[in-house]
Amino acid sequence: MLPKNRNKDASQYYILLNKDSKIICRTECLNPPEEIPRTWNVQDIVARTKLLLDGISHFFLCPAPQCSRDEKEWGRFLTFLQIRDMVAVVKHEFWEFYVLPPDQSSSFSNVKVAYRLKKTSKVSDGCRHGESATSVDDFSPVHKFSPIVGDNLAVDSTTETCSRSRPCALKQNGPLEKNYVRADPSYLQTLGQAHSGWIFGAIAELVDNSRDAKATKLEISIEIIYFKKAGKDIPMLSVIDDGHGMTHDEVVRMTYFGHKQPDADNPDRIGRFGIGFKTGAMRLGRDALVLTQTADSRSIAFLSQSLNQGKDNVEIPVVSYYRKGQFMELDINIQSEAIAKYNLKNIKEFSPFDKYLIGEKAGLFRDKCTGTQIYVWNLDEWGSDYCLEWHNGLNGGSSFHQGDILIRSRRIRSRTGQISQKVPLDFSLRSYLEVIFLVPRMKIYVQGSPVRSRPLAKSLNKTSVVTSTIMAKPVHLTLGRCQLEWEQMNCGIFLYWHGRLIEAYKRVGGMIHSGDIGRGVIGVIDVTDLMDDGNGRVWVHNNKQGFLDCEPYAQLEEWLGKVADEYWDNNFDSLQLVKDGTLHKPDQEWVQCNKCRKWRMLSRGFDTASLPLEWFCYMKPFEGLCETPEQKVGVGVVTVSAKRTGYNTKEKHAQFKCDASSMKVEDTSNNNFGLEDVSPAMKRIRRGLPRACKKDC
Repeated sequence: MLPKNRNKDASQYYILLNKDSKIICRTECLNPPEEIPRTWNVQDIVARTKLLLDGISHFFLCPAPQCSRDEKEWGRFLTFLQIRDMVAVVKHEFWEFYVLPPDQSSSFSNVKVAYRLKKTSKVSDGCRHGESATSVDDFSPVHKFSPIVGDNLAVDSTTETCSRSRPCALKQNGPLEKNYVRADPSYLQTLGQAHSGWIFGAIAELVDNSRDAKATKLEISIEIIYFKKAGKDIPMLSVIDDGHGMTHDEVVRMTYFGHKQPDADNPDRIGRFGIGFKTGAMRLGRDALVLTQTADSRSIAFLSQSLNQGKDNVEIPVVSYYRKGQFMELDINIQSEAIAKYNLKNIKEFSPFDKYLIGEKAGLFRDKCTGTQIYVWNLDEWGSDYCLEWHNGLNGGSSFHQGDILIRSRRIRSRTGQISQKVPLDFSLRSYLEVIFLVPRMKIYVQGSPVRSRPLAKSLNKTSVVTSTIMAKPVHLTLGRCQLEWEQMNCGIFLYWHGRLIEAYKRVGGMIHSGDIGRGVIGVIDVTDLMDDGNGRVWVHNNKQGFLDCEPYAQLEEWLGKVADEYWDNNFDSLQLVKDGTLHKPDQEWVQCNKCRKWRMLSRGFDTASLPLEWFCYMKPFEGLCETPEQKVGVGVVTVSAKRTGYNTKEKHAQFKCDASSMKVEDTSNNNFGLEDVSPAMKRIRRGLPRACKKDC
């Protein structure tokens, strides 16, 4: 029972009760004996019969919940102690606290806590040197409790008196409490806004994680499942890879809201900012489940807006297992059995994953042994439907009827100077994944159909490689005319960072001012070294869809414009669309082996459309072995320039005369129509015959 002489007007003293780093409930200490710690972490729960607690001092705790969730956790905690007759043990420096199980008739409005003080405290800072230290029981401290401010527990002070009745200085009792940041559940929705402009950027975050995990195969699909809580069938996006998986610590780190960035830039790793999974998953849908397995462990993590709705802090259930022979057993060294059951209960209640579906998905690891599966549901909506639409394709493997995931709006992303309205990678996931990696190695499947990678640098005509130095760092740009992009009226530079596409179809130079300038001309460049300042900082947006406004990027834009303009001026007249009745083909045709993932060079003009979707090195026309080294581009590559500055456009001006009978334009060195007075920009913008030529005609 509560002490009858409790002073109702006394200052309130709050204690935050935790277990496994998770809050159980905020409590109020009714009759605190001393300045006891304000935060308790339950370290152990033992049977009451194993402890000798008779005759020791005690006080009472009553619940002071800050939300309905705390009230429920307080009831669960005491019910667990009551049914099993267990005692929760808390140890803090000199203190030992024992939370006793409540009586059967108790309404859980209060609980009895026994305590011991193991050692004498240190002498107060106000006592002079030479004065004896005093025991905690030798004096009666005067408590001055700080008020509660908002949701935070204020740090309190105690005025103590020495044994000689000398006043002691105001002193902070015990270690300072850390003020951790509270994350409101609405922050999950805020994270998803990192990809509000383009939803495929969210999927790219999950693809990046698979590549970083050294996956050789990645499957992306949307399937229809039954969700009992919703009472209907719903679509669920799945991203499944065969990478090395994640341990419990790695899963918990992945669910952190950001983590320490690496001191050095790893060129083989894309992930860096620690928010990719959260921003990607929360943009795609309201709820996401991660099922991951290593050679020795398996973990389930649940990131959910539905679970956290109405709560004051974000809760992310994680359950981990360890391998025992051929089976997975609950790892009680990481979490207690009670916490694991509580987390699994939440997962089953707020997701479509009951024990049968979890078992079915875990069975996918049998052949692969390791890997990670990510499932997202309650997908983002578009009106009365979903933002994404999906097609399974037709049977038979036709390249024209493969499965795909599309953005319902079919909107084209805004780019400076762009006039084309046919940019498939802006709304087709398959088209985007064809060019997402500079050197594609991972097998990717969308809606069950394999994605045939399209290495841009290997599909160009009149290929030109330009090398230079920007801010003392080397850059290499590959330029050429692509027949497919000419047909779709596209052009621009593809910028890769860590081998991953960051910007596509970036118009530079004269491309910005005219729709016809540069039509079909594509550039490919990797700017990993240039966008690293050498001190661990990179000039890339954390959503990996653009670059920061910085000096390296500004100088890169200027250089790209000059090189692209020079390439256009040098090759405009010679790059005819039709020659002898046939279209220009790439300098070489390439195909990728579905086993070794190496690229094989085929003869010029070979019809790659005649090859099967899954092609291997032993097949025609290569008929070789996977062990054969990958070919490199050699003879035939033209280097235009290695200069960073402009070039003499006057020397490139063509001299024309017009044949009235045939209306053909021919070069001549005898006539000058004053083109030296025309600026390079004006020359690029003009269309049709020169004015002087019209006069002659």
